[in-house]
Amino acid sequence: MGKLTTRAALLGLMTAASVHAAPAKVEKAMFAAGCFWHTEAAFRKIEGVISVTSGYTGGTKPNPTYEEVCSDKTGHAETVLVVFDPTQVSYERLLDVFWSEHDPTTRNRQGWDVGSQYRSAIFYYTPAEKAAAIASKERLEKSGRYRNPIVTEILPAGPFYRAEEYHQRYYEKHPEAEFGHADWQPSDAAAR
Repeated sequence: MGKLTTRAALLGLMTAASVHAAPAKVEKAMFAAGCFWHTEAAFRKIEGVISVTSGYTGGTKPNPTYEEVCSDKTGHAETVLVVFDPTQVSYERLLDVFWSEHDPTTRNRQGWDVGSQYRSAIFYYTPAEKAAAIASKERLEKSGRYRNPIVTEILPAGPFYRAEEYHQRYYEKHPEAEFGHADWQPSDAAAR
């Protein structure tokens, strides 16, 4: 291969690689909104979200299993870790998705799923995320959308433990499965 052809080939490879390169800056967000299957699926639909991982956080036992978390003895919540490109989607937009995906007025319960692992929580990584989460919660409380108080916890992010592989992309692997609470609408008890 001649020098010109080699250079052209290398330039083509470098151009192709730059098109598929990761964003210069990514950020993380963590949300607990009941069963992580539906929450993961909802965030995967958002442009600018790079990855969503189902897992556990907020508990005391390192590397818990699903069975241990479901025992309601580890203190973990079923959580999604969202990695996103802040130039394409804002943290505030992610908060809007979080609020729309569950009933934030029910403590330790989402629909038929009951236990502290199904609690509503926002786990923040930065002071800016904390401020945005608090402001978002206050706006929702003042909106009058809910008759009952919002019980969502806003806590610093701690260790995140990836859930077992069979929980990842659950609805993609099981399209026949019911979509959980993703189509949740405020009940008469929760909404005005």
